[in-house]
Amino acid sequence: MIQKRHLLITLLLFSYYVEAQLTYGKIPDSLLAKNYNYLNKAIQKHKNDKAKSLLYAQTWLRKSEANNDFEQVALAYKSILYLSDKSTWTAYADSMLVAAKQTKNDLTIGAAYMTKATVYYGENDNKKALDNFLLADEYIAKTEDSYSMYKVKFGIAQTKYYLGFYDEAISLFKECIEYFKEENDRAYLNSIHGLGVCYNKIGKYDLSSVTNQLGIKEGRKLENLEMEPYFIHSEGINQYFRNNYQKAISDLNTALPSIKNNKDFANETVAYFYLGKCFWSIREQEKGIEYFKKVDIAFEQQKYIRPDLRESYELLIDYFKKQGDIKSQLYYINQLLKVDNVLGTNYKYLLRKVVKEYDTKELLKSKQDIENAMTFRVVIDFTIIVIMAVIIAYLIYRHFKNKRLFEEIMKRDTSKSNIQKNNYDQQLVIDTTLDKIEKTIVPENTDKQNSQEISPEFEAGILKMLEKFEQGKKYLEKDMTLTKMALLLNTNNKYVTKIISKHRGNGSIDYITDLKTDYIIEMLKTDSKFRNYTNKALGEEAGFGSTQNFTRAFKARTGITPTYFIYKLKKAIAAGNSQ
Repeated sequence: MIQKRHLLITLLLFSYYVEAQLTYGKIPDSLLAKNYNYLNKAIQKHKNDKAKSLLYAQTWLRKSEANNDFEQVALAYKSILYLSDKSTWTAYADSMLVAAKQTKNDLTIGAAYMTKATVYYGENDNKKALDNFLLADEYIAKTEDSYSMYKVKFGIAQTKYYLGFYDEAISLFKECIEYFKEENDRAYLNSIHGLGVCYNKIGKYDLSSVTNQLGIKEGRKLENLEMEPYFIHSEGINQYFRNNYQKAISDLNTALPSIKNNKDFANETVAYFYLGKCFWSIREQEKGIEYFKKVDIAFEQQKYIRPDLRESYELLIDYFKKQGDIKSQLYYINQLLKVDNVLGTNYKYLLRKVVKEYDTKELLKSKQDIENAMTFRVVIDFTIIVIMAVIIAYLIYRHFKNKRLFEEIMKRDTSKSNIQKNNYDQQLVIDTTLDKIEKTIVPENTDKQNSQEISPEFEAGILKMLEKFEQGKKYLEKDMTLTKMALLLNTNNKYVTKIISKHRGNGSIDYITDLKTDYIIEMLKTDSKFRNYTNKALGEEAGFGSTQNFTRAFKARTGITPTYFIYKLKKAIAAGNSQ
């Protein structure tokens, strides 16, 4: 009792859903007065006008429901089903079956099961399709309607083909060919096509070619050319398996325009796959890859896939792995995982026969490895970006810093003690006062001298000699040392150090080095020939012991290298001349 009540509630809810789907507008009384035959013919007449056809089908349903004519209700639902959105087909098929069962008529019930099987077939749910075809066969076998019996046989044959039971499908297709040859041209040609495809699947390529040629010949004989592109399509696939790749490419390209015009995305996708395989086989892999990508597009947009098309993803994964394109490799691994999920549901019988290079476990491992590698690469890339940003920031900072230092050097007076070059060898002139002071100098190595403070007169004398030293550019002498300088000033090291520290604010070595450096800077500013000297030549000109000592001293004195200073100086002079 509980089960019956549950079924009744389910049917009521289901009927409410269907009624909601059928609420398109009010049906005119004039249409309700028409008979079923009129409404059926009107639907066919206006098949290109979906809204009008649907109105006639609605009228048919309302009229039959009002009359409790369940056979007509089932037929009306079948008409509405094919006029409605594909997402509602299963619901309408169930409503049709409920109505059909009310008739207690085996043929009507069998026809309803056949329609439901066709709906599942269209949804690629081949297991449910086969189950419903077998139920349809069970009911129709009780009748005398041979045409319906063979329609069911054809449906079972097609479903068995998709499930991979090729020998059983071949037997059924042969029966259909014999029957439909005299009954229905299109069903006859469809049966021949199904037979040829099955021969290909079991490796009987010669028989497949013979059957495809028979289909083309019979179609032309019957003046029915609708199936000819499909026989050519089938033969193109067959030629691939016979290793006649150019012929296969030609046949598939010949068939494609008509198949695309028919909006038959399934056979269009199959053609792309085998075109890809042909180009792959003749080592034109880039062309092949483009066709395999189209297989994936069909899967994404139409959700269409079948076991043999799975290989597209294996080839795509291998190709991008060799190319080092891990992003594309990861994408197609994820796609293959989705494909296997669909195939495992819809083709679980046939999938066992497919040799898979990548199983799910391996795919997941590869996916994880790639994701880890991509994460590592992101970290590395980020680190590189940060390092580059730091370097760029440093270079910008250094640029502006060097520019500022250059401008400061240019403003600096480095000519204070400069005299003409022809006076460089001028001897220091010691006046009478200095001679007097010179005679009073205590020998350098006495303790008394080291403890003495310098008298003002003596300090003035040394300072005067220091100025002469500067004016005479004696500091340019190579390897000028404190001792050598003290001798030139006629005093000792300690006094020289004190005088330089007090009056020049520097240590004696730095003092000499700075004089040398300032001299080079002034020469670079005033004498163009110096700007063409090498660092080595400039160092020698200033009396440095080595080029390294010169460049180090220049950088310490100015903050920039002599090379950069000369570059900026030339640029500044050129800019000034151009104005």
